[in-house]
Amino acid sequence: MKHESYDEGCSICRSNAADDGTAVFENDLWLIKHTGSPFPLAGWFLLQPQRHVQGPARFNDEEATNFGPALRHFMRTLEVVTGSLRSYVVAFGESYPHMHAHLIPRYAELEDDEVAWGIADRFRAITAGEQTAVPEPEVTNIVEA
Repeated sequence: MKHESYDEGCSICRSNAADDGTAVFENDLWLIKHTGSPFPLAGWFLLQPQRHVQGPARFNDEEATNFGPALRHFMRTLEVVTGSLRSYVVAFGESYPHMHAHLIPRYAELEDDEVAWGIADRFRAITAGEQTAVPEPEVTNIVEA
């Protein structure tokens, strides 16, 4: 969906506007899609506001009112679908001026150095080709659940 605040220079806006079939949830406020290949974990999703907005401090009243309940619902669903012990939500707001939160399942089989802040190291290592990415069929199973 192309929101009225669409910014052609913003990769998150372009991602939201792309009708590429990768969204697992979309409404007037939010869009959720799985991270792209190479996949760091099956079930690593991105929550993105439809509106081009930097982050929660700049949400309008509707976004602010809806964010907590929506996030709770998405996180609970992530845990049920993936069978994870818990889930992380991470949003730094440094890469893009359009808020996007990483919704990350915390699987029991993760190594000690891959939990909490270490999950970001896993993401970077897989992106750099230093670790093996999760096979696409594992991601597809989660996305289609």
